[in-house]
Amino acid sequence: MSTDRAHRAEERIAAILADPEVQRIGALIQEEESRAGQELYADLQVFQDRYETAVRTGDLDILSQVCEGKHGRWGRICVQDTGHETRTPHWGTTPDSTPVAWIGSAPDDD
Repeated sequence: MSTDRAHRAEERIAAILADPEVQRIGALIQEEESRAGQELYADLQVFQDRYETAVRTGDLDILSQVCEGKHGRWGRICVQDTGHETRTPHWGTTPDSTPVAWIGSAPDDD
């Protein structure tokens, strides 16, 4: 893709993201992800604790079982076991330790 064409594409994307309705919907999604994350906290915090212990101790058996789910804003943070999506959404915590739950996954190049 030419530099000029890439620049125009970036400008169009920036214009879409700046649209007030897009921003309003984005805020609603973020609120819902936070609400769902908090609602699931009591049931799923054990996965966060297990993940943090596995990282600290280098437990590769546990880490190899952890979901590869990614969140567009925070990257790979789902701490449940692979295959949980049929029962629960992705769940983890943000860098500031706020619980968050979401459906779907960010692309690998995120």
